[in-house]
Amino acid sequence: MGSLRDQLGGLVYSTEHGKTCPTCREPLDACHCDELSEQQRLAALDGVVRIRRETSGRKGKGVTTISGIPLPSEELKTLAKTLKKRCGTGGAVKEGVIEIQGDHRDTLRQALSDLGYQVKLAGG
Repeated sequence: MGSLRDQLGGLVYSTEHGKTCPTCREPLDACHCDELSEQQRLAALDGVVRIRRETSGRKGKGVTTISGIPLPSEELKTLAKTLKKRCGTGGAVKEGVIEIQGDHRDTLRQALSDLGYQVKLAGG
């Protein structure tokens, strides 16, 4: 990290190119930061899909989270949609993690195993 002056001294808007990315300083049309972060996320995965039940930060409501699926974000959203239909509940995709409302670990384990993923139940 640079000094505060370096952090705040970057170009934000150019009349020639419009808005610029704060990370790479390229115009937003030519920015590749999202693609690079997606590639880094996929490279960091170990090939094991982990299913866990979480309640922390959700006012006691249980949520089943699925992490470690080696798919790009658009395909991850499509997979989440099919899993939500299978469980009959709602959910979301946040930062590469699929969240399904309720405790559906066994159903999701069977569904992902049928799709050919190596699945582990993580947590207690």
